[in-house]
Amino acid sequence: MSLSQEPPSAKRVQLEKGLLVPVDHRLQPLRALRERSLFPPPVENPFVAERHFSPSRWLCIWLSGLILVPLRVVLLLLLVILSWPLVFAATAFHPLKRAHPLPRWRRRLTHPLLQILGRIFFFFFGFIVKVRGTAANSREAPILVVAPHSSFFDGLVWIFAGLPSIVSREENARFPFVGRLLLAGQPVLVSRGDPDSRKNTVNEIKRRATSKGRWPQVLIFPEATCTNRTCLITFKPGAFVPGVPVQPLLLRYPNKLDTVTWTWQGTSAFQLLLLTLTQPYTNVEMEFMPIYVPDEEERSDPALYARRVRNVMANALQLPVTDHTYEDCRLMISAGKLTLPMEAGLVEFTKISQKLNLDWDAVRKHLDEYATIATSAKGGRIGIEEFSKYLMLPISDTLKQLFGLFDRNQDGTIDFREYVIGLSVLCNPANTEELIRMAFKLFDLDEDGYITELEFASILQASLGVRNLEVSGLFQEIAKENADHISYTEFKSFAMKNPEYARLFTTYLELQASHVVSLPKDVKFPSLNSTTLNNKVICENADEDFSDKKDN
Repeated sequence: MSLSQEPPSAKRVQLEKGLLVPVDHRLQPLRALRERSLFPPPVENPFVAERHFSPSRWLCIWLSGLILVPLRVVLLLLLVILSWPLVFAATAFHPLKRAHPLPRWRRRLTHPLLQILGRIFFFFFGFIVKVRGTAANSREAPILVVAPHSSFFDGLVWIFAGLPSIVSREENARFPFVGRLLLAGQPVLVSRGDPDSRKNTVNEIKRRATSKGRWPQVLIFPEATCTNRTCLITFKPGAFVPGVPVQPLLLRYPNKLDTVTWTWQGTSAFQLLLLTLTQPYTNVEMEFMPIYVPDEEERSDPALYARRVRNVMANALQLPVTDHTYEDCRLMISAGKLTLPMEAGLVEFTKISQKLNLDWDAVRKHLDEYATIATSAKGGRIGIEEFSKYLMLPISDTLKQLFGLFDRNQDGTIDFREYVIGLSVLCNPANTEELIRMAFKLFDLDEDGYITELEFASILQASLGVRNLEVSGLFQEIAKENADHISYTEFKSFAMKNPEYARLFTTYLELQASHVVSLPKDVKFPSLNSTTLNNKVICENADEDFSDKKDN
């Protein structure tokens, strides 16, 4: 029977709390459970693509570039100049947003011409495209989902898939040449100035997907951002909200030299353009997979539908899947601005936010807190020394055990992912009004409504097991207004803002519950079946359920 199935008992609570067990070997079942419950992502950073060429490779790039780049630039410019009147004529009188689809005769007249021009354009660029499988029509599969999304060159899918509708910013449709091509596919345009933009976009996709073939297919990159193609990140549910059949389309770039991958960290877009122009050719493979028809459960749950389609595509690509999302990119950039390694911000935001009920602002706030501790540490990870210094407490057995609860993989350091989980799972449940009030009452030995430095030191000495404990710095940090005592308001405010300390403050209560120390007779402590136990057991069960295993 797993820990999540066992009936709650005092012995189990002592084991799961960790801080109540003074002998290290009794912590091993908890550590093994935590290690199983949170496997690290199979790909540490899917948003980086570094390139390191040898001198001989750079020599080949320069030599071929001297010939190919000028030639291709001239051909591409000539093609744009010659095709501009044709593109303008083919897209004349196209409004930005259409309430009705284009007449079939007009699509049959203009689309073949635009497809030919697009294929010539990518041929001049050096792309050799190989198409496998059979493309479905809009009646059979109203939505086309493409993955992995790794480059701005992925736009060639639009040409070779028959000019389906794509989701794009409204500003893009206003560009002179590219905008005209975009309008030919009757795109779903997103307006940044519209506060209801996301809802309107989803409704428009749903309207077109349920039109029974009147509108062209809608092409969507469900990852919503570029990766390095080492995995498939979380699929956004927008393509799966309509609950209609979709056709997965796999995109591969089987080249010895990768000049197309464009990620948040790595080579710039302009450099990639030049590198690609220097290559004799660039291979691209498009594979239309069989249509995926959702069942009733998937139609009612777009997130489940998205995960299952992603699993099918990942199996065909033989790639792992992770729960990284676009929000991880934002955290990664924020980590870089805080002088942390950019990888520090990658926490698989969607999974953590769902499991631990956190929002973006909460996780971003934790990143700022983490940076104050980790910026001076080597590699941007928190060690026991930085942890002790931040808490202004000496390294003791109790502090080591608290550190061990954060250090989920037991490598001796805490990364940002472990820090967020630790605060949410291990510490925040301790921040209840009842527990903080009881902890304050225990510190206030003379019951005068204030905690003196002597009282504060005596209780922390008992809970941490450290004699002659120096607590002046921590005491002054809490006693903002008064240098000689701490009020309940100050104590509560500090405990709520710093859940790491709340865990330590309530350690004295836990020690009393396990009969390690005795409380004053007039202080009552809730039984093991009270709110305290419920908070702890629920907390640890949530921790056990925090698994990286994917739905089949």
